Amino acid sequence: MIRIAKRTELIEVAQGRRPADIVIQGGMVANVYSGEFLRQNVAIYQDAIAYVGENEVAVDEHTVIIDAEGMYVSPGFIEPHAHPWVLYNPVSMTAKVLPLGTTTTVNDNLFFYLHFGPDGFRQLVEDLRALPGNFFWLVRLVSQADFPGERDWFDPQEIRELLEMDEVVGTAEVTRWPLLYQGDPFLVDTIETAKRSGKVVDGHTAGCSYEKLNSIAVSGVSSCHEAITAEEALHRLRLGLWTALRHSSLRPDFPEIIRLITEKNVSTQRITMTVDGPHPGFIEREGFVDGLVRKAVELGVPPMTALQMATINAATYLRLDDEIGGIAPGKLADVILLPDLVTFKPSLVISKGSIVARDGKLLAPLPAIDWNRYVSKKPFLFAKERLDDERLYRYPHPEPDQPVPAAYFKSNVITERKEVALPSIDGYADLSQHPGLLYASLIARNGQWVAKAILGRFAVDIDGMASTYNTTTELLVIGKRPEAMAAAAKRVHEMGGGIVVIDGGRPVVEIPLPFTGMMTTDHSFDTAVRFHDELLAALQERGFPFHDILYTLLFLTCDFLPGLRLIPYGLYDVKRNEILLPAERIGEKVAK
Repeated sequence: MIRIAKRTELIEVAQGRRPADIVIQGGMVANVYSGEFLRQNVAIYQDAIAYVGENEVAVDEHTVIIDAEGMYVSPGFIEPHAHPWVLYNPVSMTAKVLPLGTTTTVNDNLFFYLHFGPDGFRQLVEDLRALPGNFFWLVRLVSQADFPGERDWFDPQEIRELLEMDEVVGTAEVTRWPLLYQGDPFLVDTIETAKRSGKVVDGHTAGCSYEKLNSIAVSGVSSCHEAITAEEALHRLRLGLWTALRHSSLRPDFPEIIRLITEKNVSTQRITMTVDGPHPGFIEREGFVDGLVRKAVELGVPPMTALQMATINAATYLRLDDEIGGIAPGKLADVILLPDLVTFKPSLVISKGSIVARDGKLLAPLPAIDWNRYVSKKPFLFAKERLDDERLYRYPHPEPDQPVPAAYFKSNVITERKEVALPSIDGYADLSQHPGLLYASLIARNGQWVAKAILGRFAVDIDGMASTYNTTTELLVIGKRPEAMAAAAKRVHEMGGGIVVIDGGRPVVEIPLPFTGMMTTDHSFDTAVRFHDELLAALQERGFPFHDILYTLLFLTCDFLPGLRLIPYGLYDVKRNEILLPAERIGEKVAK
């Protein structure tokens, strides 16, 4: 991290020989190093803290004096595991969470890298340096669903060069953790390179047993955020992994997992917290890292412990504690003023020595980003008229005496295989007499293949919907009526990416997501909230029984969660590691 303030100047401010730029007086400083609350003054010069103590410091007519009487002066919050692509984008996410006190986010680069490649991603990182706050990255080593050419796209040398960037603090989660368990040479070698460079190795070990966790830890993984019980979290902690407690829109785990602290009384030195990329509505209503601290304290965690997990612990894990995570001389001036230790909603946010937000309102300017300049892949490489062919959406069923495997949703993201007896018309499954069953097709953006499935308990009745918001960012089409599915798919094609729901021959939801097919280009976070709420309401009205539609769409096309999945290779049974229905080549045969 590059500091503007010179250390010689900071020494002069600390000794009263140079005036401070900002002085915070009379507040209770949360010393996350010692675990104390101390009534002290804090002097800031340029982007750094110069003095913390009871003495007065030199000021002049330009010095900003902040009266913090009755307030708590805390380090800015740190999110060590962010996903800045859940309809919102890096700019709109920052605009929302910075006034909530999160001054540092560490962000997954998955869809940026998939669509931009290394050069476009590098340019994006450079342009986002103009964002207020601290914006760091974790780089993916593989995608969340294997696809033809994946290992060529994730070139080892290019990944290693990205790891050399100052903004890149480590490697991102390998959601397909069995690759690590099997000792995949590319992953293990790249992780070793990252560790030699002093970078962290973020982990993802959902469903991994204690015995298998040993192998994951040996592979070089530094942390995991996927524990959903206190016992699972304890396993990770005991094996030396930094353990991030998660409370998110998909997994609101705190009531159970916080027992690791409140009942098991473990040391919290290697525990952090994460919201793990929640949907926009969750952030709007529950907050970001401020919400984690608030919820932890509500559930019995001491306020100082909660603050430490959200600040110095995260900074130490990220190997950034020399620069951020605490209020001490020489650290970057990321400071928030908290009126109380209940709501944890800051009245003032200072980042790198500048007042960037007050009373929940962003004051800092946002950079103007031309999102189109990075894209190396066109949204679609075929004419939209090709999507008129209803055969793209019908499930092949030439032998009606044989049951069809259907993916039944047990939860937002977990499915199970059920064999269903269905009639056949012209060699395709007929769902007309089966409410609750829907066709699903995953169509390649290059127009070369289509993978198909039948879904159960996704919704009761949807004429047609289409979405590029999924882990492959290919065109996912779901519905009961192939003509409506075609209409939704064509509309998404016209928008260059997004989500569309068609009902009764008309669009009831249209969400343009031109940026990688996952994100709006709007700097307003409110736009993402509105899009999310409209989509969830429309789907729930049509029988969607769960609470997080975005993660249902996202993970239907992954290849690492239990049940049946719709991936680029076809309908995939994860447990059996078997393709049940291979993807079809499209070619020109379906062109109109």
